[in-house]
Amino acid sequence: WIILSSLIYVVVSQFVYPEIFAQQVISGPNGADLSVLETTGIFDMVSSINFPLVLGGFVFYFFGGYFLYSALFAALGSAIDQEADSQQFMLPVTAPMIIAIITAMNVIQEPNGQLAFWMSMIPLTSPITMMIRLPFGIPLWEVALSGAILVASFFAVVGIASKIYRVGILMYGKKVTWKELYKWLKY
Repeated sequence: WIILSSLIYVVVSQFVYPEIFAQQVISGPNGADLSVLETTGIFDMVSSINFPLVLGGFVFYFFGGYFLYSALFAALGSAIDQEADSQQFMLPVTAPMIIAIITAMNVIQEPNGQLAFWMSMIPLTSPITMMIRLPFGIPLWEVALSGAILVASFFAVVGIASKIYRVGILMYGKKVTWKELYKWLKY
């Protein structure tokens, strides 16, 4: 399965991103000069990365995203009593992570674009998107704003989760719907 999956990935990638695979290998003396220039460019790019900011951002966004998603899953876990009932609630919670991964290539190509900016400000996608953007040297105010929104969202989701938990833990045996969850928030 691993080999088949890898083969499918390579074939699909060739159709989705043909410009990556369209580059020809240059041989001879000109190819060696080009290889040295490319290597020098790569070393220059790596040396320009602010590693303390990237590592600090990784720790912050990892734990921020972990706590945010754990609060969301705790709210859903307290509302349901059977694993089969949880499937209807999983897609809306996991879809933002999937969207962030799908848009990652666009964020890499244009780290200061509108899509990258707004994906960084949405708390459910910011842990992934900001880790893609940080090595490209984005303004610090964007990092601070994104982090503040993530922390505020965590506290808001914990408040919502506590309301759902308070009612949901007592509703044993009842199948929960989105409408029912919305009602629980008003109790």
